[in-house]
Amino acid sequence: MMSSPPSPPPSPPSRKRQRSNSTLSDTSVKRSLSDGPSQDSEPLSTLSLSDSTDTYMAELETDTIRLAPQGSFLPPAERYARVEGLKQERLNQGDTWYLVDRTWWKRWKKACTGIVDKEGPVSEDQLGPVDNAPLVDASGNLRAPLSDMVDYELVPQAGWDDLVSWYGEPKHPLPRQVILRGEQKEPSVELYPLRLIVMRMVQMIISTAPSQPPQSLSISCSATVSDLNKALASSVRRPGAPEKTPYRVWKVNAPPPAGFESVDFLYENFSTYECENIDGTSKTLEETGFMQGDAFVVEFRMGKWIADPPPTARPPPLEAAPSITETPMFPSGGGFFDRLNGGNQQTSSTRPFGSSLSRSPVINPTPSTSKTLEPGTLGLGNMGNTCFMNSALQCLAHQPELVDYFLSGVFSKELNPDNPLGMHGAIAEAFGALLQRIWAATAPSTSYAPRDFKTQLQRFAPQFSGYQQHDSQELVAFLLDGLHEDLNRVLQKPYVEKPDWEGGGDRELVDLARRSWEGYMKRNDSVIVDLFQGQYQSTLVCPECEKVSITFDPFMYLTLPLPVQKKWKHTIFYVPWDTDKPHVKIPVEIGRDASFKDLRHLLGRWMGVPPDNLLTLETFSQKFYKNLDDTLLCGEMSPNDHIVCYELPCHAQQSRTYKAQPGDPLILPLYLTDFRPTPATPQRTTYGTYGGYHSNPTYFGHPMIVVLSPEQVADKDAIYDQVVKRLERWVNHPRELFRWEVPGAIQINGVPPVVDSLVEIKANGDVVEHIEAPEGDITDEKGLIVEDEDVAMEGVVNGDGDREPVCVGSKPDLFMLKVLPKMKEYGTANSYLTVNKSETLEARAETAVDGLLLEDGDLLVCEFEENMRHFYFGDGIHRLGEDTRGESWGQMVHPEYEEAQRAAESKKNQGISLQDCLDEFTKQEQLGEDDLWYCPRCKKHQQATKKFDLWKAPDVLVVHLKRFSNSRTLRDKIDAFVDFPVAGLDLGEMVGERAAARRLAEQGESLDGLELGNMDEPLIYDLFGVDEHMGGLGGGHYRAYALNHRNDKWYHFDDSYVTPAKADDAVNANAYLLFYRRRSTEPLGGKTRAKIDAAQLERQQEPEEITLEESSISIIDARDDDLGLPQLTSFERSAGGSSPSSMHEEPPDLEDPIDIQLDPLMQSNQRFDFPDPSSNKASPASSTEADGDGEAWGTPYSLGSPSQWSPQRSPNTLDRLHSPSENSSASDTNPFTDGHIENTSMHLKVD
Repeated sequence: MMSSPPSPPPSPPSRKRQRSNSTLSDTSVKRSLSDGPSQDSEPLSTLSLSDSTDTYMAELETDTIRLAPQGSFLPPAERYARVEGLKQERLNQGDTWYLVDRTWWKRWKKACTGIVDKEGPVSEDQLGPVDNAPLVDASGNLRAPLSDMVDYELVPQAGWDDLVSWYGEPKHPLPRQVILRGEQKEPSVELYPLRLIVMRMVQMIISTAPSQPPQSLSISCSATVSDLNKALASSVRRPGAPEKTPYRVWKVNAPPPAGFESVDFLYENFSTYECENIDGTSKTLEETGFMQGDAFVVEFRMGKWIADPPPTARPPPLEAAPSITETPMFPSGGGFFDRLNGGNQQTSSTRPFGSSLSRSPVINPTPSTSKTLEPGTLGLGNMGNTCFMNSALQCLAHQPELVDYFLSGVFSKELNPDNPLGMHGAIAEAFGALLQRIWAATAPSTSYAPRDFKTQLQRFAPQFSGYQQHDSQELVAFLLDGLHEDLNRVLQKPYVEKPDWEGGGDRELVDLARRSWEGYMKRNDSVIVDLFQGQYQSTLVCPECEKVSITFDPFMYLTLPLPVQKKWKHTIFYVPWDTDKPHVKIPVEIGRDASFKDLRHLLGRWMGVPPDNLLTLETFSQKFYKNLDDTLLCGEMSPNDHIVCYELPCHAQQSRTYKAQPGDPLILPLYLTDFRPTPATPQRTTYGTYGGYHSNPTYFGHPMIVVLSPEQVADKDAIYDQVVKRLERWVNHPRELFRWEVPGAIQINGVPPVVDSLVEIKANGDVVEHIEAPEGDITDEKGLIVEDEDVAMEGVVNGDGDREPVCVGSKPDLFMLKVLPKMKEYGTANSYLTVNKSETLEARAETAVDGLLLEDGDLLVCEFEENMRHFYFGDGIHRLGEDTRGESWGQMVHPEYEEAQRAAESKKNQGISLQDCLDEFTKQEQLGEDDLWYCPRCKKHQQATKKFDLWKAPDVLVVHLKRFSNSRTLRDKIDAFVDFPVAGLDLGEMVGERAAARRLAEQGESLDGLELGNMDEPLIYDLFGVDEHMGGLGGGHYRAYALNHRNDKWYHFDDSYVTPAKADDAVNANAYLLFYRRRSTEPLGGKTRAKIDAAQLERQQEPEEITLEESSISIIDARDDDLGLPQLTSFERSAGGSSPSSMHEEPPDLEDPIDIQLDPLMQSNQRFDFPDPSSNKASPASSTEADGDGEAWGTPYSLGSPSQWSPQRSPNTLDRLHSPSENSSASDTNPFTDGHIENTSMHLKVD
């Protein structure tokens, strides 16, 4: 027995409900992050790292004193409506929202609304408290990655209070705070607060007792550094120690691989683990770039500081230029945050060490060491699912012209911080600083965590905040666009009207493309435009008036579809309207992105039926389960879903564009169920005894569709007849649904005429038919009892010979016909049916308007008495038996399907090439109904044909292989192997500009004045980078292959791990983004290349020495406080060989204090142009200078004179691509010669 269903959900409320009247205790639910546990009353916690984040977050909710919610006594449907209403509230900073597991949420929704899906109904007493177990790991911490509306739902505090009041306290509450993120301060729920390791510095360990493990601390990334320092100190302060004890906080930049075992941190490990002083500032932790799992040490002053450096410790003098200190990349006080943003003075009680000018952030008593590194082989550390960023950065960082542009310092002169579409220059500066590191010849480590870049990235693109996986292509698109706007040479963008196509030939087409590009360049002019942007042609043709519209637009990368469209295979159950035609099963194969409208068009073509007359529905448990309309994609259906296509004699009205017309027939669903008499007024029917009363009906057979004309809707007998007609297809004895008579029958030999017959089903299951004789005649009725259908199949003998009986109407009282109102979408809108609210047609007649007994949204139910059901439908209870007529589905395989299967089999072993993808991109297609084009000639929207063509190719071609499909709930990845060339990608035949030029030349027309450039040079591209993705959608791992243009070797970049590779290794099934560089006899980049050459020439002509009086040098802060950004200073980089001078390969150390002041004018002039030095300087008490990421630049260096700052070129430089060397031949300088290609091929085969 099924329990009584809850009331159906009401219509969505039009107003938001009041919040719960819960009050807050003195301790706010948003506990102050600076308040640590009271060390006066309890010892140090022994929590492990795995106990921290969600344990801490769960404690937040204990600060709230809950009162009974206002909805405590609401009925289930209103409970659901209440919480749904609360979910619509806006996110406000500081509010607390809770995660609710999606599985529990869907069960709760079913219990409240009465929805029944394929898993059956759910009652409220089966729910229990919110179960978030699927969202947490074994330690109770939130799993990663998780997706909103897929893995969980978010509810505000008031909604959570309601759920707890109704269903009890959950085991895993997951409260999360709303914080502001990004430059625009957008509110978002912080899923993963920072989880940090905390230790306490000691001089030595005296106690023999087992040591406690390190403390862990969870804190929001919106907290300030001052808040962090207070919380860190509070978490490890010894019990009984005065709270006002001075303390300092140090960040551990080089923790041991095995982690820390004790809360006590020995000072003797200070230099080994590269500890860096953290000043308390008002900067947020998100702005600092702290990562999950970062380790911190708190030093308490007990008389004196444990880590005090010797008072005489000073940086040693510079050997080459004792009167000048190199300008640090991040000028100012040398602290950790001085590198990131500028100048925030300490506001907490934490005392800094020394003055802002004399202190060193790193304690290093021993000389620093560094490693020699091949430029361009620096790994990028994974900061928690940031491989998507690292792989993209490695590919872009190996584009030669882009590297030269940044390392030469040209970018600093083209910064456009006032561009409202840009990022104040921050993205360009952060990217430039990263390139300095990647192309340095020495480094303290073989990898570097680009947290500074990520800090700026998530500042302007909050979607990249946190440490969840993202799409690498989206990162590339954002970065290229951001660099373009930050470096846009157009300071004031004028209004430019886009030219229109007015018809003509190739010359007019070329002219339109030229004018379109010139208009674009009036607003956009940057290094990104010079290198990465090309132009494509879009052609639209109206299918009605054949109006042609041509436009030209720029592109920065090409997104190419893969011609491996995944197919959706299914078996469709097709039901013809004509009951004499068999119902059949039809196998179909169609694209997964195809809609059910496309499927109906396919079936209509195969079956010779207008597609608009087909109705597609999913059936489940003998009812309609889902309305498969135009909005649904075939690929969203499961393989086992039962899909039925009904042929109707009229328009099925399922199309979204259908508009109701007067006189339209009424299309209603029809279900079959057991007879259920009303308990209060049971009645015996004319065809059997009482059926047993059930709390819910038992459905059986196939659901059907009934079509009624307006005239039939007003006649209950006509409605009944139409229902019987639909039953004819599915019953075992179809003739027994009707009354039969012989036309013009003549009585002979004393045989009475057949007046009527009555079927009787005996207790033993025998079926007999009684033929009644007219009253007054004495006949032998025994001879008139015929079993089964014999009587119906035999003719009647009369004077004129054999005559067949004809149908004179439906038999009455075969079933009880009832109506369920308000069952929209063929009953799928409320699949949890109850007949308690059903009505008979007689009852409807009493209240009918205009005599109409039915209306749109009604659902018809045929209630069959048990014996009648057995007679007509067999013994099956919940479904038809295998031997019943209704289950006798024929098989129909269309030749088109068979041909598609043969073609797919033949192509099974064929590969896909990049050319195939380009052909797919340029293939003509028809616009969908949701993407109509307004035809200016027809004055209406049309489904035009659209075609894309490449018109002008860029110097650097970025190809995005569209492996991911994401259509609403349909998310998938195409893992097919795409073969692409490492060298020699020829686009000469694909680019429309060159094709038009050839046609004009063939016609004898002059190309002068068309500004087409060099049309004779082959359009050949060579690969220099591949961004690859392994794994599935929403996760997986990104890696990169890149060609080092300094030594012509390929490398594989797997986050921090860099290994040599072969070019052919990059050609694999994981390739996602391809980076190509055009082969040319002329330098690439246009005006950008000219600027780079001019900057390099200017550096070479600088005087060799600059002597400044020490008294004339003063320190200034060159940072822009309004932006709160580091002023990253680029230095001159050799574009030369693999072994340049060391003083030109080492970027300045980030941690060195400024001991000698520079003249303000000098410093401003050198803001973005400084040498590539090696440093002899060391912190007063440090052994290894460390960057804030644990990978700082600390190699001793000698600054030398300014004359040494110019690039030192070697024969193995990029210059050989631009100009011939003294010993080169003509063939060596031409990249298109056979010798060059042969040499390239030979090189690519070297292991």
